[in-house]
Amino acid sequence: MRKLLIIILGIFCLSTLYAQDLFNNATVNGSFQTDVQFYRPDATIGIYDSTIAGRKIGINGFGNMIFTLGKFKAGMRYEAFMTPIAGFDPRQEGNGFPYLWASYTSDLIEITAGNFYEQFGNGLIFRTYEEWTLGYDNSMNGMRVVIYPMKGLTLKGVYGSQRFFWQKFERNNRGIVRGADAELNLNDAVAGWESAPLRLTLGASAVSKYQRDADPIYNLPENVGAFSGRVNLGAGNFNFMTEYAYKINDPSALNNFIYHEGQAILSSLSYSQKGLGVVLQLKRVDNMSFKSDRAISANALDINFLPPINRTHAYSLTAKYPYATQPNGEMGLQFQVNYKIPKGSLLGGKYGTGIAFNYSQVNDIVRNQVNDTTSIGQEGTLGYTTDFFKVSDHIFFRDINFEIDKRINSKLKAMVQYMNLLYDIATIEGHTGEPAVEAHLAVADVTYKLSSKNALRVEAQGLWTKQDEGDWAALMAEYTIAPKWFVAVADQYNYGNPVKDHRNHYYTVSAGYTRESTRLALTFGRQSEGVVCVGGVCRQVPASSGLTLTLSTNF
Repeated sequence: MRKLLIIILGIFCLSTLYAQDLFNNATVNGSFQTDVQFYRPDATIGIYDSTIAGRKIGINGFGNMIFTLGKFKAGMRYEAFMTPIAGFDPRQEGNGFPYLWASYTSDLIEITAGNFYEQFGNGLIFRTYEEWTLGYDNSMNGMRVVIYPMKGLTLKGVYGSQRFFWQKFERNNRGIVRGADAELNLNDAVAGWESAPLRLTLGASAVSKYQRDADPIYNLPENVGAFSGRVNLGAGNFNFMTEYAYKINDPSALNNFIYHEGQAILSSLSYSQKGLGVVLQLKRVDNMSFKSDRAISANALDINFLPPINRTHAYSLTAKYPYATQPNGEMGLQFQVNYKIPKGSLLGGKYGTGIAFNYSQVNDIVRNQVNDTTSIGQEGTLGYTTDFFKVSDHIFFRDINFEIDKRINSKLKAMVQYMNLLYDIATIEGHTGEPAVEAHLAVADVTYKLSSKNALRVEAQGLWTKQDEGDWAALMAEYTIAPKWFVAVADQYNYGNPVKDHRNHYYTVSAGYTRESTRLALTFGRQSEGVVCVGGVCRQVPASSGLTLTLSTNF
């Protein structure tokens, strides 16, 4: 399959070069990126030689190319991890073409052969995607078909196996995934409903994983099915969405091989008008890890995606304790309000004032013993029983934050933010026995426009806690010459670490240049140990010191 796709892509690319008259409508576009880290010894932060995992340099790179000719498309992605940058899974080491595909699209049907990404609904039972910053890729290799039989109705079908680093697929090392999805937009499908005040979309999905049972102890299900239904209802300024998912028993390494069924629900109610937006989200997850290999417990081979409903923070200290979704069980709530105080009012001033409030909390679920002789979660049993609507007192994560964004005049704007955090580091990061982190954080971000092209941005942050590594302070100054240049200096200082020898500065000096769609960035300095999360999926980052180079371009 892969060799055939490379041949097809090569033929068409050569055709564009040597047969312009025949393929004058053909286009080729793509992107490239290379991330390089040069490591150096830094005894102050515990690095005593110039290597990370035995290497003096880490290189991650990729190149994408897409060929388009009318209704036909073909593409490929080359990747090279020579070797992976510190913090990435060492199994990523290698190079090759892990992503090759060809597709045909018409008004009725879209067919893809090779590798592809797809999502059903909110992803509760099926989502494949790639996240370069995490080194995560669970793409499918097989067939994808999308049919549009009538206006407003979309039918999808997928079949194949998932990527697992560079390992070649064999039936004994991971399963086969099959799925179907249907979505009906009634406003498009029903005549006369196009401009109706009520907007209604319905959807349903089914996904099955087949993996052979070779376990010498337990009788494991070889076919594991998952099903979901969803509704999206809009009326005026209000919108309501909900999706419920159910998965049959799926004993795995992640749930200690119990035979408990899985359930998940995600609901959202929102209201929006000019200057005001309000969102309330609720989520419950119970035993919903769904992987194409039951033996895997790390970030790989996930068939589904459990969306986080907490705020994603962009500043270094407010993002220091990010939440990782707990697939074995969690109940969460998020309430978000964004309000723009009108221009010309007492508090709004000449330019208006933006106010944002966010509250999010995630608790454990309540689990009960199946019987008097079986402990909760005991291997090879039903695991536990649970009341769908009960919430445990055990808090995994709580984030209360308030933000004010204000333009002072035509040259000066500022943002201030306060955050109150509770973070169960024992559960989320596996630091068994450590107390939950209770922290206060503050951020001030000020930008002064010196001219039409020149601007100076200064950022100050503070984190105060008596747990984990104690108090932190961070400062950053960035000078920008739009649209091509930037230079920045920053420092994070762990001045409150309970171990005096660990009260270190993590300084960086950065510079970057952008020309059209090409960007080059250099950073020299230290990286503190921590966790990087995107969308509730996380990876551990070790402390490092040295030079980082990033080069990217699009064409």
